Amino acid sequence: MFHIALYEPEIAPNTGNIIRLCANNGSQLHLIEPLGFDLEEKKLRRAGLDYRDLTSVQRYANFEAFLRAMTGKRIFACTTKGSRPHSEAHYQPGDVLLFGPETRGLPLSIIESLPTEQRIRIPMVSSSRSLNLSNAVAIISYEAWRQQDYGAAR
Repeated sequence: MFHIALYEPEIAPNTGNIIRLCANNGSQLHLIEPLGFDLEEKKLRRAGLDYRDLTSVQRYANFEAFLRAMTGKRIFACTTKGSRPHSEAHYQPGDVLLFGPETRGLPLSIIESLPTEQRIRIPMVSSSRSLNLSNAVAIISYEAWRQQDYGAAR
C-alpha cells in the first residue's frame, strides 16, 4: 500500500517497532544505509518480535540507489521543517514516506529536492523539538492509510 523509508536510522528498537508497524498496516519498509546498528541486533529483534517475516524490508547502499528503486513514486519528506501538516497531504497508494535519522533528521539537501507540497510535518506545541521516530512513522502512515479507508484492514 505505502512505502516507509528510513534514511540512515540509528536506533535499533525504533526500527524494530517500525518493522512491527509495517507488518500491521501493510506498508513496505525501506532502509537506506548506513545503518547505526546490525539488523541482527538483539534489541531490533526484541522490538520487532516475530514480525520481520510478516513485512517486506529492503536495504539500499545509499540514497541514490533508493531513489532509483523509487522511480515514478511520490516521495514525502517527513520532517520538522515541513511546509504543511501531514494531515493536509492527499496520499495515494504507492506513496513513499521518508524519515530521517533520530538525532539529526533528513538533510536539507534531500528536503529541498522535493516539491514544497511533499514536505510534511506533524503539528506540535511550539516548545517541542520532535517526536520519537517510530511514533512519527505511526502517526503519518496511519493518516495515509486512513485516507484509503484502511484498505485491507480486517
